[in-house]
This record gives sequence, C-alpha cells and structure tokens, in this order.
Amino acid sequence: MITHLRGKLVEKNPTYVIVECNGVGYFLNISLHTFSLLKDEENIQLYTHLLIKEDSHTLFGFVERSEREIFRLLISVSGVGSSIARTMLSSLSPAEVRDAIANGEVASIQAVKGIGAKTAQRVILDLKDKILKVYDMGEVSLPSNNTSKEEALSALEVLGFTRRQSEKVVDKVLSEDPSLSVENTIKQALKNL
Repeated sequence: MITHLRGKLVEKNPTYVIVECNGVGYFLNISLHTFSLLKDEENIQLYTHLLIKEDSHTLFGFVERSEREIFRLLISVSGVGSSIARTMLSSLSPAEVRDAIANGEVASIQAVKGIGAKTAQRVILDLKDKILKVYDMGEVSLPSNNTSKEEALSALEVLGFTRRQSEKVVDKVLSEDPSLSVENTIKQALKNL
C-alpha cells in the first residue's frame, strides 16, 4: 500500500525513525543497516513495507530497495517474523544475508539472535532459489545510462528471467543494433533466452 516515503526526518534512533510527510508523522521501524546509511539530512526517502496484523499496522523503512526485498523474502519463511528479519538485517548486511543463504551457510544465519538451527535451515531451504533469482550471484552488473536497456531488463525480470541471464542477451542484442526500441529489444532477447 505504501511503497516509499519522502519527507522531513524528525527523529532518528537505531531502531526507528519518524518522517514527516505533508504534516503527517510516520513511525518507521528500521534495521541498524538502514540507520548506518541514513544521513543527517533534513529530507530523506525510505522504501517501506507495511505489515498488517489483526492488532497492529507496522511500517518498516529501508534506505535500499534491495534490503526491503530481502526483508520481504525473510518474512515469507515460516517461523521468521518481522522482528527476527529486522534483527537479521541489523546483525548482517543485506549482501551478507544474501551470500549466507545462497551458499548455504547455516552457521552464519544461526549466529543471529533468535534463530535456531531448524529456522536457519528452513531459511536457506525456502529462499535459496528465490534469493538467487532476485540477486544474481557472481557478477555485478555495471550501472547503465541506457534507459531502454534498463526497461528491457526490468520487463524480462518480470517475465521470470534472472537479471544476469537477461543482461548478457540484451547486451548482445543491443551491440548488434543499438537503435532498437525497448519493445524490439525485448522481442529479440526473448528469441535468444
């Protein structure tokens, strides 16, 4: 429902921030990772996740979109609630969580307070394929100024292809004909995927 907030940073603590947007103050729970990335600027933007339960509506804030995606994956695992997911993202960086899950490092995940051996194994079992899909391992994609390339990659990700796999094909297609429209780039890439 609320995907991000941009407003004035009113209060900042290691576990929460209050952001005022057009006269409304939003209380956002944050991880230590987000706390460390938040600058002491007046105006900030945070990606959010709204968790609705019978007795509460809780808003979580993240400086990075990738941290929010990992948070969402973590809370999808049975036995991992929002507080454990936030603790995990406070103990480990999002990249460390991603790598621990992708490499099956039970000990790294189990080292987080509140996570036992069974829960750590369940996190790895449930998320290994999903985390590899969301965050391609091994290669870091270079930032691109080509917006049509980015749009094509986003569309291919929505269609279920991994970013790394798509990027190789899109780069090949665009190297052959850099003037292709986004639609034609996607069509050519689909033929080669």
